[in-house]
Amino acid sequence: MNQRYQDLLTPYTFKNGIELKNRIVMAPMTNFSSNQDGTVTEAEVSYYERRSKGVSMVITACTYVTANGKGFHGEFGADNDEMIPSLTKLARSIKAQGAKAVLQIFHGGRMCPPELVPNGEIVGASDVPAENGGVSTEQPDVKPRPLSETEIEEIIEAFGETTRRAIEAGFDGVEIHGANGYLIQQFFSPHSNTRSDRFGGSLDKRMAFPLAIVDKVTSVVKEYATSPFLVGYRFSPEEPETPGITMDETLKLVDALADKELDYLHVSLFEFYSKPRRGVEDLEKSRIAYLQETIGDRIPLIGVGSIYTAEDAREAFESGVPLLALGRELIIDPDWVQKLADGKEADIVTEINKEKQDELVIPDPLWNVIINTPGWFPGV
Repeated sequence: MNQRYQDLLTPYTFKNGIELKNRIVMAPMTNFSSNQDGTVTEAEVSYYERRSKGVSMVITACTYVTANGKGFHGEFGADNDEMIPSLTKLARSIKAQGAKAVLQIFHGGRMCPPELVPNGEIVGASDVPAENGGVSTEQPDVKPRPLSETEIEEIIEAFGETTRRAIEAGFDGVEIHGANGYLIQQFFSPHSNTRSDRFGGSLDKRMAFPLAIVDKVTSVVKEYATSPFLVGYRFSPEEPETPGITMDETLKLVDALADKELDYLHVSLFEFYSKPRRGVEDLEKSRIAYLQETIGDRIPLIGVGSIYTAEDAREAFESGVPLLALGRELIIDPDWVQKLADGKEADIVTEINKEKQDELVIPDPLWNVIINTPGWFPGV
């Protein structure tokens, strides 16, 4: 192993005692490959097995906590106990390769395609449609129905119930998906949340739903987990819409989250060193730097964003984040960590090879997205 990169392969121990064998995590990525009934496919299991050998922790693609929260075609479910065997299969496949298995849990809110949810009824914080039409190609610009307070409470409970299922299925943790424009972020955003009750209006009230979910999930872990179990929270730092989430608002949310009983925070970024749009004094300082200043040593932050080469990872790690998530790069080269450990970092592949779908063990639905999305994957 090249000593230049040895710190990336050192162990990391969370405060609850769970130890990771190195600092490289597989980022959550939708793969569109589950069965229509929400169970995982064998192709999906094989995809995760192929990528779980070198990394220390795998964060799965998001899974919906209620039937009306399904956000993607080919998304696997965790909204009822009948899904526990499917979830168990996925957890075991990851853990058998030596990685910790973390289930990402979410509700798509106004971003759900109507054709995927009961009666085609899209729900959200308020009746504000997504500016980019959500993720539905069949019915863009759908106006969501605002959730009642009773329904909000039911969804909070559903996050807790899904956490219980993750525990029963043998996962090592859950990650609450509060990023990328889905329901939790929709409540935090002044663009999508125009409520005037206890879940909307002021910044504190817009934070009520995310923080209530955190409290519910952590309480369920205390009740049901018989061994250390991770709870993480993923967030997006800003929104392009006006009004929208600004960097200073996110820092207030992150400050509140850092005081909760969470095990880690996970920022969602396309570029690791991206700069803020607005809301802070110095727009030349990176978002990562602002986040680290706010969090301090209270809770570990997972950094992410266009990390492909060993040198990319080394430079990102030097920013001070204790853990790095690789997303697209682990699809391109599932052996990234092993090559680093063997001193073969020069052999790391950073562009998708269109002739190697079978060798890379990429399910057909995901492969079709990759090869038909110019610019999303290097080499496409």
